[in-house]
Amino acid sequence: MRRLGGPVLAAVFVAAAWHLGLLDLPQLARGAGNLLLFARDLVPPDASVVRVVAVAMLETVEMAFVGTIIGFALALPLALLATEVVGGRALAPALRAALTFVRTIPSLLWAIIFVVAVGLGPAAGTLGIALYSLGYLGKLLYEAFDGVDPEVIEATRAVGASRLQLARHAVLPEAAHLVVAQLLFVFEYNVRASSILGFVGAGGVGFYLLGYLQALQYRRLSTALLVTFAVVVVIDAASARLRRRYLVPALAE
Repeated sequence: MRRLGGPVLAAVFVAAAWHLGLLDLPQLARGAGNLLLFARDLVPPDASVVRVVAVAMLETVEMAFVGTIIGFALALPLALLATEVVGGRALAPALRAALTFVRTIPSLLWAIIFVVAVGLGPAAGTLGIALYSLGYLGKLLYEAFDGVDPEVIEATRAVGASRLQLARHAVLPEAAHLVVAQLLFVFEYNVRASSILGFVGAGGVGFYLLGYLQALQYRRLSTALLVTFAVVVVIDAASARLRRRYLVPALAE
């Protein structure tokens, strides 16, 4: 049976690729030619829009930062309650299901919902990011809390600690480094996700990305992409430095 696993998987892959049109070689050849033409139109970048795009990118980072913090503030207590140690066997499954539902809706759709609720602009994008971060961080955090050493939990419980005290003195201290690492990761992700929320009128650099694309202003589009890339690289580098400075040494101890 195991020997059949590889051929069956390969057959399923080929069938799916064919159904998706990935085996249509003439179409792929035409697509490659179109990509080359598109790439040619992207250069040289139009430097005249750097200032406008940079301001929009700053708004994007602000949306990601505020949305991540709001999502984290909501996710942390809910994730604690979603563990059996703190929330109990009755409450934990219900909260996990609720977090799964929130996470199922992508941030772009959340942004559309909040555009309807609060109107166009960065507020809608920020709230959309906050809700998606709640669902995503909620899962990451309750899994981190589930990974706490059971002996630490039992030792704390043995001295008569309540569930709140278990969370405060056992679960949170043991999972603190994972919590910070996951928070940094989600912030990095949200900066990228925020870049396209402007497609639905939720503010940020996505508004300009979509506008330049629709107006066939590809050189301005390349400028916006380069600014976005530069900001993401800086944030990734800063996040990596924070991890090395504060998380890795502490874990090594």
